[in-house]
Amino acid sequence: MFVSTAGAVSSVFLLMSSVPLFVSANGAGDAGAGLSTGVLMLGTVLAEPLTPRWTRRFGPRAVTAAGLLLLGVPSLGLWALAAADSRAFLPVLALGFVRGAGLGIVVVVSTSVVADLAPEGRRSEVLGVYGVVVSAPGIAGLPLGVWLGLHVGYGPVFAAGALVALLPLAATPGLPSRHLDGVAHGAGLLAGIRNAGLLRPSLIFGATTVASGVMSTFLPLAMPPGQRRWAAVALFVQSCVTPVARWAAGRHGRSAALLVPSVVLAASGLALLVRVDAPVVALTAAALFGAGFGIAQNATLAVMFERVEREEFDTVSTLWNLAYDAGIGIGAVGFGFVAGGFDYRVGFAVTAAVMAAALVPALLDRRAARRA
Repeated sequence: MFVSTAGAVSSVFLLMSSVPLFVSANGAGDAGAGLSTGVLMLGTVLAEPLTPRWTRRFGPRAVTAAGLLLLGVPSLGLWALAAADSRAFLPVLALGFVRGAGLGIVVVVSTSVVADLAPEGRRSEVLGVYGVVVSAPGIAGLPLGVWLGLHVGYGPVFAAGALVALLPLAATPGLPSRHLDGVAHGAGLLAGIRNAGLLRPSLIFGATTVASGVMSTFLPLAMPPGQRRWAAVALFVQSCVTPVARWAAGRHGRSAALLVPSVVLAASGLALLVRVDAPVVALTAAALFGAGFGIAQNATLAVMFERVEREEFDTVSTLWNLAYDAGIGIGAVGFGFVAGGFDYRVGFAVTAAVMAAALVPALLDRRAARRA
């Protein structure tokens, strides 16, 4: 499961910042760059609620393999567009939508399977390790995609994204062929949304992922052209800090107590990006945001699993991944229009305000936990 997930997210991270740069360089502008990420996440969000049903019917092995194919084959289509020096924008969006569906399938299956296999008393710690597996590819993927796109060309980036998604197909025979009995029947996504104990951490995490979509899509574009090499460095810093923070949060164990600090750290990092033209400030912002984002990833997921029975793990996995991917898409698209109408600094300030608003559900969750 780890191999398949690592391949899927490696493909996504490689293209997460390079595709917006590609479409922007081809004349789509900030709005087009945001849409390229937004449509990717739209495909993910639409596939995620359906994945538990597909998994129950076809099993984790077949569904994971399908997800990897949906990620890898469209990446070859992007490579073909770059090789033909095409400036067509709609095919990029269509291919991104399919890639997003593949991502949604893989992450929902993997999160549910890992949570079910984890020992009851060590679930937070195991999820922290899983978080490192999911986040570690971003250490190289995000900055490498930017650097290769600017210095080697976008075609090789897209080809690499296809390769890392398709190679893990060789490992899928080792996955379970049938859905695990313990997570076969959940109450469903709507029931999860109506559960305040699940909705609050979902809102908190969704706010941090809005900022993540902004960072990965627009940080390279927001920095002055002569300083864009620093964008790759800043994304590298964020990508290094995030998995370490996620692992440390898993070791901490008291996940609910980490929700407020995660919001404060992430919002502080976004607020600093109003000085995105200063490389040292941008690097500091990336480190702060990476820490808050990593803590939020583990704390929200662990809290949500703690609040349901085992048969509801599919619901938690779907709801958490929806918050992740919808937030990234909303952040990228919304920031694109704000930056197009005003400038990048205004966009970063608005994003920081959205992050700060997540303190409301975080504080409400803390109060509810103390009463319980």
